[in-house]
Amino acid sequence: MDIEKLTDTVDEELSFIHNILSNEMMTNGFPLIYKGELNHQITKLFTSMAEQKILQTNKEKSLRMKVFHIMVECLQNINKHSDDYNDPINRIGNGLFFVGEKEHSYYVITGNKINNEKVEPLKRRIDTLNKLTKEELFDLHKNQMQYGFLTERGGAGLGLIDIVRKTGEKLIYNFIPLNEESQFFLLKVTVGNKFV
Repeated sequence: MDIEKLTDTVDEELSFIHNILSNEMMTNGFPLIYKGELNHQITKLFTSMAEQKILQTNKEKSLRMKVFHIMVECLQNINKHSDDYNDPINRIGNGLFFVGEKEHSYYVITGNKINNEKVEPLKRRIDTLNKLTKEELFDLHKNQMQYGFLTERGGAGLGLIDIVRKTGEKLIYNFIPLNEESQFFLLKVTVGNKFV
């Protein structure tokens, strides 16, 4: 792909993301946004801040717990699977993390860089999870718990399964080309009062 054309595409996509986030911040409740390394301390601090904000809204305890759980899963996904990191030995992922509220739902938006060879397998995985029934998700989760293997970065492939199971909602995603080697993976998770 022509680098100049690629740069224009990236600029347009980043402008789109900026507009979306700006609109979310102006029209919806308590946006918390972080961009950078998502190590254990940052994850703990961010989830604590979000938890305090959610407690102030007097929402049901079950919804608060669900939101908290989804936030932790999303943060861990960036930590383990981002291909952007400052420390090549520990490989703690960098990414974008955004939490907000709209009407009776919360949403978590994450973004992180991934290498091109991971894009198609990740698309297939998300598309498959989005099509599964509640029972099929339960069976897949159980199977992964029993027979799944750990990746080189410590993941067992349970994160996305768990997110879909806990929310009962489809995962919304997009991949934005950054350069010839990598793309920016955006994921939006909606967390509401849906019984799961």
